[in-house]
Amino acid sequence: MSCPNAVRWPSNRCRTPRALAAAGALIVLPLVARGAAAAEHSIIKQPGDHPRYVFEAEPHLILGWGDPFFPNGVPGAGFRGTFHITNGFVKTVNDSIGVGVGLDVGTNGRVVVPVVMQWNFWLSTHWSVFGEPGLAVGSGAANAAVWPAFFVGGRLHFTDRVALTFRLGYPALSVGVSFLL
Repeated sequence: MSCPNAVRWPSNRCRTPRALAAAGALIVLPLVARGAAAAEHSIIKQPGDHPRYVFEAEPHLILGWGDPFFPNGVPGAGFRGTFHITNGFVKTVNDSIGVGVGLDVGTNGRVVVPVVMQWNFWLSTHWSVFGEPGLAVGSGAANAAVWPAFFVGGRLHFTDRVALTFRLGYPALSVGVSFLL
């Protein structure tokens, strides 16, 4: 059996580099999470007990999947900058609010500028999650387009200032590194 642009596994089945990367992530992420869980300390019920920062800088890689911006799984890169505005809406939990603006560029040449409100929930010393409703402005198939955008994500904090950030939503998913400045 021929495996063009793929790797042959001992089972004699072809695997693309993308499939190998996904399999590797499924193996490595639980191991990293298990190590971090050993030193976890819940902070969700301690309002304001999160790193003090003004700006979150996040360079990331994207995999776009939403028309009209990134049809058919277009890869790319981008940057998201989020300004911390205030502690959150719920006074009894550790949450915060920010306003984020980004720039994502796909290999298809299309550009998207997401503008979102980021609502963070600081769960523990190593984990935070967020939701981001907003708009995505960008170059569509024929011209500029404005579409609703929504993302959910999480951060694995290596330190109180550096985290691995995962984001899933429309029109793309991303993996990046956040720097809380």
